[in-house]
Amino acid sequence: MTKIADIPEGFGGEGFFATSLSSAVGLARANSIWPLPFATSCCGIEFMATMGTNYDLSRFGMERLSFSPRQSDLLMVMGTIAKKMGPILKQVYTQMAEPKWVIAVGACASSGGIFDTYSVLQGIDKVIPVDVYVPGCPPRPEQIIDGILKIQELVKNEPLRRRFSPEYQHLLEKYQIA
Repeated sequence: MTKIADIPEGFGGEGFFATSLSSAVGLARANSIWPLPFATSCCGIEFMATMGTNYDLSRFGMERLSFSPRQSDLLMVMGTIAKKMGPILKQVYTQMAEPKWVIAVGACASSGGIFDTYSVLQGIDKVIPVDVYVPGCPPRPEQIIDGILKIQELVKNEPLRRRFSPEYQHLLEKYQIA
């Protein structure tokens, strides 16, 4: 028998199952992520392959891509980000509703890649907080899927009140977002 998702911790008996609200919400959030692809170069092509029939990212509850920051909760930054695009990337991030997560796909989004020049941002973590980094130049679709699974695990286990914690507020202040 195939298991679709892990059963959250709780108490079960004849005809009932009880769990914590944060476990149920985390499980629902993890399997219904709406990504916003912010693709600027070759990593975007690999992401297109990941959405294709051979890899089928919709198996993980990400069937609906959102191209509006107000309707998405996962920002996927793929490719080279110029310094002039930094403020735009930050604006897209701030327009997203809470809770939101960020994945940096590829060497360019993670660290500037091979472009160590004055015009290229040396990692998007200079302007917005990043939750998961996917290495590669460009990363294979399997690597992107692995990054998505790591995001899902993070989403599933995140407490409901984390976004209101002093640590999270300090992180946003560090990026001058709060």
